[in-house]
Amino acid sequence: MVSKNQIKLITSLQQKKYRQTHQLFLAEGVKVIQELLVSNFMLEHLFVTENLFESVSSDKKTLISESDLKKISCLSTPNNCLALFKIPSDKKILLDGLVVALDEVRDPGNLGTIIRLCDWFGVKQIICSNNSVDIYNPKVVQATMGSVSRVNVVYTNLVEYLSNSKQEIFGTFMDGKNVYKEQLPQNGILVLGNEANGISKEIENLITQRLAIPRFGDLQKTESLNVATATAIFLSEFKRLQ
Repeated sequence: MVSKNQIKLITSLQQKKYRQTHQLFLAEGVKVIQELLVSNFMLEHLFVTENLFESVSSDKKTLISESDLKKISCLSTPNNCLALFKIPSDKKILLDGLVVALDEVRDPGNLGTIIRLCDWFGVKQIICSNNSVDIYNPKVVQATMGSVSRVNVVYTNLVEYLSNSKQEIFGTFMDGKNVYKEQLPQNGILVLGNEANGISKEIENLITQRLAIPRFGDLQKTESLNVATATAIFLSEFKRLQ
C-alpha cells in the first residue's frame, strides 16, 4: 500500500522545484528502471505490482496494487513499476570527442530522444543551457529508455561556456554549408537550437562553422526539421567516417 505522504511526495516530483527540493526523480517501466539499477544512480525506493527486480532488497521495495500505481504514475496507461532515484551531485564536463550543446531545447520528448541518440552514436557529453528542459523531467527520463544513465548531461551558462571554449563550434542553420559535403572532425561542439526559434543570436555569434541539412523535395517548402530528427542526421555524418 502507498501512504498519503508517499503519494504526495511522488506526484510532487513531476515538478522541477520539488525534484530539486527532495533531490529525487522518478522512473517508470521495467526497461528504464533496470538500466538505472545497473548504473551509478542510487535507488531510493521501488514500487511494483508484481514480483519484479528480485535483486532489490525488501526494504527498498514495496508491492502495491494497480490502483495505487495509477495514483502515483505519470503515464496515462501505467506499467507495472515505478522507482524513485536520487539525483546525483553536479557532474564535470567531459571534453573528449564530440560534444552536443543544446540552446533552449524545451520539449521533454526531444531532449529524451537526443540523449538516446547520443548514447547510440557514442557521444558522451551533452551541455544544456540553463533554460532547457530538465533532464529529470519524468517525460525526459521515459524518452531516454535508460540512456540517461550513460550520457553525461550538464546545465550551464551556454554563452559563457562557448565563449571560453577552444574547440571548433558547429551550429545548425538553414543556410549553412551542406553537412554531406563537409569534412567533419572527431572533436568539436555541435550546437542545436530551440524548437521554434533555432539558435539564439548571442550564441550564433560564437559559431565558427555553420552547417545545414539540404532539402531535396521538389517544392522546397518544408520550413525545418524537428530538432531530434536533425540531431540524428548530424551525428550520423560526424560519425560516418570515423
